[in-house]
Amino acid sequence: MELDDAYANAAHIPGADDYPPRWTEAAESYRKRLAVTGHARLGLMYGHGARQAMDLFLPDGEPKGLVVFVHGGYWLRFDRSFWSHFAEGARAHGWAVAMPSYDLCPRVEIADITRQVADAVTVAAREVSGPVRLVGHSAGGHLVSRMAEPGLLPEDVAGRIVKILPISPVSDLRPLMQTSMNADFGLDDAKARAESPVFQPKPEVSVTVWVGADERPVFLDQARWLAEAWEAEHVVDEGLHHFDVIDALADPTSRMVKTLLGAG
Repeated sequence: MELDDAYANAAHIPGADDYPPRWTEAAESYRKRLAVTGHARLGLMYGHGARQAMDLFLPDGEPKGLVVFVHGGYWLRFDRSFWSHFAEGARAHGWAVAMPSYDLCPRVEIADITRQVADAVTVAAREVSGPVRLVGHSAGGHLVSRMAEPGLLPEDVAGRIVKILPISPVSDLRPLMQTSMNADFGLDDAKARAESPVFQPKPEVSVTVWVGADERPVFLDQARWLAEAWEAEHVVDEGLHHFDVIDALADPTSRMVKTLLGAG
């Protein structure tokens, strides 16, 4: 299809195949370490399906609030078990961090995943009081952006959201109709528009759109489109590509974590 290469990340990242096993190893080690100390609640269900579950990582002491991280993978792959260690940046600052899995295409449509993530945010917000901050990567950037749509979340939960940080998001889904992935997505123009954050109203909460400077040109475009549509802060992180741009979430001292938590 016309845009297959444009939206292919792994083919243009040296050593791309090494990233998933590296993420898995670091995530598993992190879960084990926090489970031993009682700082991990694993496999909390937010729905009825086997993948409708999340892990909740707790700080020392009473949480300052809740961070929800939503993973990417083009709505086609991965689950929460790959990303656990990326909770540490926020957790070290006293925040609880929820990481949900969700059903994947083509078993469900992207709109169904959006509703599942809304359910996950709602359940997590009932587990942890205080302000809510949302961060997601790639397809997860799309999904946390969708949470800003009026009426998608219960009023009491939506009112607690103070920050949305989409990292390398897909903000306009219409170009994906020109990729072979659409055989699994089943998008037409109406569905793509309905699921595209660029067509949502500008949120009233603080938004920072983040992207690596060395990402594929279409991802630089997608990030810019969202930042422009929402008049949001726009960070282009020098020297980073689609797979390593999220490393900063594991570092409590990083600019990304400070931005997410309102500390910088």
